[in-house]
Amino acid sequence: MKLGIVGLPNVGKSTLFNALTSAKAEAANYPFATIDPNVGMVKVPDERLNVLSDISHSQRIINASIEFFDIAGLVKGASKGEGLGNQFLANIREVDAIVHVVRCFDDDNIIHVDGSIDPLRDIENINLELIFSDLEQIEKRLEKVRKQMKGDKALKPEFDLLEKVHVCLESNKSIRTIDFNEEEEKYLKNYSLLSYKPVIYVANISEEDLANDPENNQYVKKVAEYAKENSDQIIIVSAEIESQLQSLDEDERDIFLEELGLDSSGLDKLIKSSYKLLGLISYLTTGEQETRAWTITKGTKAPQAAGKIHTDIERGFIKADVISYEDLVAAGSVANARDKGLIRSEGKDYVVQDGDVINFKFNV
Repeated sequence: MKLGIVGLPNVGKSTLFNALTSAKAEAANYPFATIDPNVGMVKVPDERLNVLSDISHSQRIINASIEFFDIAGLVKGASKGEGLGNQFLANIREVDAIVHVVRCFDDDNIIHVDGSIDPLRDIENINLELIFSDLEQIEKRLEKVRKQMKGDKALKPEFDLLEKVHVCLESNKSIRTIDFNEEEEKYLKNYSLLSYKPVIYVANISEEDLANDPENNQYVKKVAEYAKENSDQIIIVSAEIESQLQSLDEDERDIFLEELGLDSSGLDKLIKSSYKLLGLISYLTTGEQETRAWTITKGTKAPQAAGKIHTDIERGFIKADVISYEDLVAAGSVANARDKGLIRSEGKDYVVQDGDVINFKFNV
């Protein structure tokens, strides 16, 4: 999973990226401190892996991972080349979802490119640039398909879709506000449209606000209302607090979070929100060699889930031996679970569930 962290300059993007990935991206108080995208890999926390590893006496544990891209600050006019313009927009086309950091704190010492704090204005500025960039791309494709369609009527469905998308973009609306059918969605995947990508808004607040009813922050309220109206997600984070957490060991981190009245870090919130947004779950494999989490889309059937491990396993799929994580832990071992009849043999139509512990049987 690839997530692009975006926002206006100086809203806390790189500070948040550093905290999430423990990387050392430049976080400076001037616009365009980030030019090329910084990239960091983050392990997805999953306590189930530790438990299964103990049961199987595994040599290693491999968590699922998320790739974060810290992308250059976007300004008004980016779609026409302002700031870093299209360089930014090209980078963001590669991600699965957008993590849009919005400044929700006052601080006279930190410059705002528009001179004042207004999260809704900031959100609209960036959303419009994504829309304008998509509009330019769709207009070019529309013209090309219009010409080709004279000799190939099979292009008519794509042409109709492009016109539908064009009308939406011309109305300054993100195309994720449209309901598409399955066939249309297949076409859309080829375009990598920016305003089609799902969004998580990260309301970046001060340390003081985080400790004192953050949901009552006037800026956060506006972002939350906007996100709800557009069926997007929002989490509340203090990038500065996240930075402090990264300098602590696990026990100290837990104490610090407890003192702040928090039950999880911003990273944990973001990961949970990302999985929910993209409809992702994890199934597990365990043995003496390794215990591992595999990320799949909710609704994935057993052969396609096996393909995450290797395409040969999907191609030669015979069956899947499946047990729920809870049942395996209760049994204490795979051998005990087998003796108690808790391990099921599932075929090609089985839909994998979150927390399934699976051993695939295949032949190629």
